[in-house]
Amino acid sequence: MKLPRLENPAGDFWGGFAAMLVALPSAIAFGVTIYSVLGSAHAALGALAGILGATAIGIVASSFGGTSRLISAPCAPAAAVASAFAIEAVRSGTPVDTTLLLLTLLGLLAGLMQILFGVLRLGRLIKYMPYTVVSGYLSGVGLIIIGSQVPKLLGTPKNLHFWAALGAPEHWRWQGIVVGVVTIIVMLGAPRLIKAVPGAVLGLVAGVAAYFGLALLDPALFNLSGNTLVVGALRGDGGGSFVDGLVGRWTSIADVNLEQLKLLAIPALTLAVLLSIDTLKTCVVLDALTRSRHDSNRELIGQGLGNLASGAIGGIPGAGTMGATLVNISGGAASRFSGVVEGVLALLAFLLLANFISWVPVAGLAGILIVIGVRMIDRNSLNYLKSRSTILDFAVIVAVIGTALTVSLIAASGIGIVLAVVLFIREQIGGSIIRRKMLGNETFSKRVRTHEEMEILTHHGARAAIIELQGSLFFGTADQLYLSLEPELKTRDFLILDMRRIQTVDVTAAHLLEQVKDMLAERKGFLIFSQIPPNLPSGRDLQQYFDQVGLLHADSPVRVFPALDDALEWVEDRIIHDAALMRDEEIALELHEVELFAGRKEQTVAELEQCMEKRQVAAGETIFSRGDSGDELFLIRRGAVRIVLPLSDRQSHHLGTFGRGAFFGEMAFLDGEVRSANAVAFVDTELYVLSRHAFDAFAEDHKKLGLKLMEGIASVLASRLRYTNAELRVLEL
Repeated sequence: MKLPRLENPAGDFWGGFAAMLVALPSAIAFGVTIYSVLGSAHAALGALAGILGATAIGIVASSFGGTSRLISAPCAPAAAVASAFAIEAVRSGTPVDTTLLLLTLLGLLAGLMQILFGVLRLGRLIKYMPYTVVSGYLSGVGLIIIGSQVPKLLGTPKNLHFWAALGAPEHWRWQGIVVGVVTIIVMLGAPRLIKAVPGAVLGLVAGVAAYFGLALLDPALFNLSGNTLVVGALRGDGGGSFVDGLVGRWTSIADVNLEQLKLLAIPALTLAVLLSIDTLKTCVVLDALTRSRHDSNRELIGQGLGNLASGAIGGIPGAGTMGATLVNISGGAASRFSGVVEGVLALLAFLLLANFISWVPVAGLAGILIVIGVRMIDRNSLNYLKSRSTILDFAVIVAVIGTALTVSLIAASGIGIVLAVVLFIREQIGGSIIRRKMLGNETFSKRVRTHEEMEILTHHGARAAIIELQGSLFFGTADQLYLSLEPELKTRDFLILDMRRIQTVDVTAAHLLEQVKDMLAERKGFLIFSQIPPNLPSGRDLQQYFDQVGLLHADSPVRVFPALDDALEWVEDRIIHDAALMRDEEIALELHEVELFAGRKEQTVAELEQCMEKRQVAAGETIFSRGDSGDELFLIRRGAVRIVLPLSDRQSHHLGTFGRGAFFGEMAFLDGEVRSANAVAFVDTELYVLSRHAFDAFAEDHKKLGLKLMEGIASVLASRLRYTNAELRVLEL
């Protein structure tokens, strides 16, 4: 264990003291809520369990956890799950002693599960529970707490639950109602006047004062024995000492059978998940307020150890709590030591105020919990009814709340998990997996083509379809993918799927792509993948996965390219070749065969050729680099040249590829400035090189050809710009 650093001991002390004042009344109320299910005689035992829980969790979780200034104490979800479990145990006829033991084991198992969550590094996953599910669950917990406390506020017998208690005014005890109402009013109103003291403390003090005020009118209220309006003497099971009861509970663990442990499994898992969510939600808010970053997995281990310690000494489970944590921060806390202070002060408060706690009115504690329950209800979720797009989210919240109220919190946790999966699938299906769809006559590769080749691609490029995919390809989106591809399978010879934005691919989607490949193969077509992610977010190598499922093999009509531009260039070459216009790239062009000089007088062109240099460049050799001086115009006789813009020492951007018959270097040729990019031979290349100085000298004697050359350069540049504009228009649609 790493001891907390004491950067501000005074701030940690006062922050911890203020946090204790907030956490302790609630902890006592939660304990009474759980244990009073077993009978009014056990209310005092519940109060003691709440105090011990605040002590153990506060000290241990803060010492071992991964979040500074977080205050951990018994909380509402723990009270709701544990009291629901106790109610079920009582209804099934389980003896009280056995139920007490099972409640202890419930907290211990939940703590062990939290430690397991942290060891397995599930902290991040728990934080990603959908908001609608958490909102519904916490709202359900709030309503359950309200429903369980209203009978206590009314003072009705324990066998009367919410609706029965409301319908039996003859059993109401007006003294309890007065105490509860006073507690609620002061708890809600006093903080507006006195901000230094927490509202729960002021409310509890007001409730106690109201009770003793009523006792002046009815002296019977001064009698502690048999008085169901107050917590009662802090003693152990059956009237013995608490230590004796705890020891007896531990010695009876050997009597617990496998069936009872099975009954604990789901409630313990529910409790562990709820406590973890409650804690990590508080940690996220704490990070935002303090500009820090918590260790979620370490925090889960610390919380688990805290709940183990709490269960070991007879306390109730808990979590990182929002209210006490915010008070701790405002009190000046700077480290995890403030949580230790809160736990120690909770124990001192018990030792010093044990007699006072015996006189705490049950209706006052009920009033505190009713306020807490109301605050847990997510009233903002009603805004989801205002928009049709969020009605389903509201329905999820209602379903979780309804299940929690009509069946159990345990069932609601199962419903929540199922709905979380449904929400995920809905989100994936709801969005389109097709980002953009284009044809081969709407977008082109960076390979610079001759005018004649571009005309062919404009007329026949529709043989190819380019589809940019996004999101997840899985069983939920496979049908959407097929419906999008089906029209193209009947009319296109080349189907390019750009995979760069794909997140996941499952077997169903891979099988569908296999079918698409076969349908294209029947028409002698090709399925082409571009930019397959080397590693998906899951860590899977997608290309290797495609190979494993049989989508890629030696004789498959499937092609894979590292970039979309490479795929486009390959398709364009095939379309041009099929149009019988692809010339033999191995034969070097003569100057009069270059498109720029087509139709010119042979003698004049021959004279111009005398002014040019013939140059051979090996594949990979740099012709010029960005920043080089030079005014030459390069015409490609054979081969291909790539123009690349360097971005850094390791990165560059491919601007375009120039092939046989094209020219490049025209910018420096025209304006005489330095080179703006790199030119690299893609394959072995032969060039004509015309310097501006040589051209100017030639143009003095052949002004018409010089003018035509400049017009030709301008015309080609204008043509390139037109195709680029058309492509940009398609991309923006």
